[in-house]
Amino acid sequence: MYFLSPTSYAFGSLVRTLMRLPRSASNQSLEPTPPDLLIELVRSATRYVRLAAFSTAWLILFSLGLLMRIAIFLLYGLSVVFASANLDAQQTDAWQPSPGHTQVPIWPNGPPDAQPVKGPETVQTNTKDPVAGRPWVFADNVSQPTITVYPPKGKNTGVGVVVFPGGGYHIVAIDLEGTEICDWLTSRGITAILLKYRAPTPRVGPNRESPLALQDAQRSVGLVRFHAAEWNIDPHKIGVIGFSAGGDMVAEMSTHYGKRLYPTVDAADKESCRPDFAIALYPGHLLGNKDDNNFEINPNIAVTSNTPPTFLLQAEDDPVDPVRNSLVYYIALKKAGVPVEMHLYAQGGHAFGLRPTKFPITRWPQLVETWLKTIGMISE
Repeated sequence: MYFLSPTSYAFGSLVRTLMRLPRSASNQSLEPTPPDLLIELVRSATRYVRLAAFSTAWLILFSLGLLMRIAIFLLYGLSVVFASANLDAQQTDAWQPSPGHTQVPIWPNGPPDAQPVKGPETVQTNTKDPVAGRPWVFADNVSQPTITVYPPKGKNTGVGVVVFPGGGYHIVAIDLEGTEICDWLTSRGITAILLKYRAPTPRVGPNRESPLALQDAQRSVGLVRFHAAEWNIDPHKIGVIGFSAGGDMVAEMSTHYGKRLYPTVDAADKESCRPDFAIALYPGHLLGNKDDNNFEINPNIAVTSNTPPTFLLQAEDDPVDPVRNSLVYYIALKKAGVPVEMHLYAQGGHAFGLRPTKFPITRWPQLVETWLKTIGMISE
């Protein structure tokens, strides 16, 4: 290598100087060295040592630099591989429940009126809009709806609740308004059944409703009643709870239980899909139109005296679904003589689930528990 040439030259100069040292003729031992030759010898040795040290240091630095380049290249390659793996996982992995729970497709031969989706189901985390300081998870591109049964913990009350997460019929807020709700229900001795319905789905009419999501909801309640004995549920104590768009599904289920929106699949569809009680939190899509002065209910929500007892809760500052959604539904229920309890709060916003915040509205689970006792679903 080129940086060894000066060192080689210095070494040769040192050898030549040593060869010039005078020796005795008899035993080849060194004789006294002349001063000028001694000085030259010292200079040659010094030159060689300096160049040797420089060459060694340069070689070490060069080797370290090469190793660093190799390390950087390897790290970069690994990062690309891992990034690609993560990307693939986001594109292909569907939501899965926690260990010990199994989700079951609700349509054995595929859902009716199936619509194409833009890709495989994905699970994503929203970190931009945390709730109570925590991100939340949602499922997207759901084309195969499922239910997941969460058995009660401790004493079984015999009550079963089908959970409809929100998401504007675009996504399914699977933990904030899904699994976390199930955990609360099971801790109170209630069997929770989480519905992962199709989303996004085509929305129809002026109120942007989703007939496909309603199909999934009807099928799910029928399945729960069909399997009530197997799942240790009282078939007369099956309710629904929903949030935002899921709150609309609650109202739809409470008024569209008489006729399925799909052909009969099996014996489960011969069971009634009428909920025995209904809980809607910050519901949307219940207004006749979006006019700020509108206090007319969505004409598709045909309330009758047989509509199940209902619990409503919403914040007056809800920026997504105006509080009028709850008001018009409350009025319609009262006119029909349906037992209804409504709680309105000045502040609280939208999509808070049951995560405690500074606003009193997030203490709503206690209100629901008390209401379930007053309507005879759970005992004191």
